[in-house]
Amino acid sequence: MNTDQKVIQVPIEDIIPNRFQPRLAFDEEGLKELSESIKQPLVLRRLGDKYEIIAGERRYKASTMAGLRTVPAIISDIDDNKSAEIALVENIQRRNLTAIEEAKSYKNLLDRGYMTQEQLAKKMGVSQSTIANKLRLLNLVPAVQDALLQNKIGERHARSLLALPKEEQAEWLKKIISNRWNVKDLDAAIKKAKGTNDDIPVVNKTPDINTIMNNSQDIKQ
Repeated sequence: MNTDQKVIQVPIEDIIPNRFQPRLAFDEEGLKELSESIKQPLVLRRLGDKYEIIAGERRYKASTMAGLRTVPAIISDIDDNKSAEIALVENIQRRNLTAIEEAKSYKNLLDRGYMTQEQLAKKMGVSQSTIANKLRLLNLVPAVQDALLQNKIGERHARSLLALPKEEQAEWLKKIISNRWNVKDLDAAIKKAKGTNDDIPVVNKTPDINTIMNNSQDIKQ
């Protein structure tokens, strides 16, 4: 990354959010706390007559909330692919993303075609199966994805809902929230509703010897 280490003051009105920003939901209280102590410069790149954020999206929002007119920034020269990658890594390292934000960010990077699932997994320091499992969450209906984004349900809830037909997922989501089910409760309710029976069938422990003898045959030599 070609970065001019000189810190300059950039007008807030000339800054635009990162188009590849992984974080979709921002904690208002967290931003208020952050706005009281903004020290690190943003990392920006020129985009036409504006500056796009590479790193420091939350600091930018907090600065806006605090009413600042300019913010300290370092100007960098990188391409879209690297910008998307840095935004993702920064958010995962600094503040946990929701599972759905991670999934959408992974898909965004993979759709750009400049790295494979295996390469992305290595870059993020996770297994390839972890990436694949996150991406599967994007198969959930929008209502469930939104609930996961807003932390109304956990990732393990979402994985259980993946096993259901899409037309049933929203209804089961309502049940999770209204009944405050944990994952064990959810799995038990789904099992009961589907009539799944994992019990071992009962075997007659006292076989009928006469029936066995009558049905037996000699083994010919």
